[in-house]
Amino acid sequence: MQAFTVHEGLVAPLDRSNVDTDLIIPKQFLKSIKRTGFGPNLFDELRYLDHGEPGMDNSQRPLNPDFVLNQPRYQGASILLARKNFGCGSSREHAPWALEQYGFRAIIAPSFADIFFNNSYKNGLLPVILPEGDVAALFEAVEAREGYTLTIDLERQVVLTPEGKELAFEITAFRKYCLLNGLDDIGLTLRHADKIREFEAKRLATRGWLATQPAGL
Repeated sequence: MQAFTVHEGLVAPLDRSNVDTDLIIPKQFLKSIKRTGFGPNLFDELRYLDHGEPGMDNSQRPLNPDFVLNQPRYQGASILLARKNFGCGSSREHAPWALEQYGFRAIIAPSFADIFFNNSYKNGLLPVILPEGDVAALFEAVEAREGYTLTIDLERQVVLTPEGKELAFEITAFRKYCLLNGLDDIGLTLRHADKIREFEAKRLATRGWLATQPAGL
């Protein structure tokens, strides 16, 4: 998992509340068991003018010119600004996968659905909760200035605006540690790889018959 320390990025505003996970990545794209390839279908129903299906050549599909991510001024955005209750709906982990694979490193909103919130941390995507008033002010600033960027300093737990304002946000010490060090659940386990190998070696030394058991027993 990619570590998150300090990130400066272009902001794209998604000005709607209650964005659910089916809107983030529609159900027809959940058939793959791979954890890659979801970025092109992020916000598929909003992004394209036709109905998308797995296997379609997205480069040949007609884009919706009114959708924010299709507008030239927001190309390359890596911070998504949203309204309250972002990521509600089903618990699909594909939602943060799609956002991260599109290129987003962080999402700023007044609130998030719990399961999406937790899944984001586990996939290196930082969900930042700010008061509704601050989020509303950021929407106004993004609209007023093309190329509006923000800097997110995870170590200091602040969002820095181009005007020099610092917006503090909360994060648990454990989640902060994992993101700063790029550790997902597997990475956390592998920190103890030497102890795991030592345990397995002792186990086989005292119970060697385990290594010769037929598969499935």
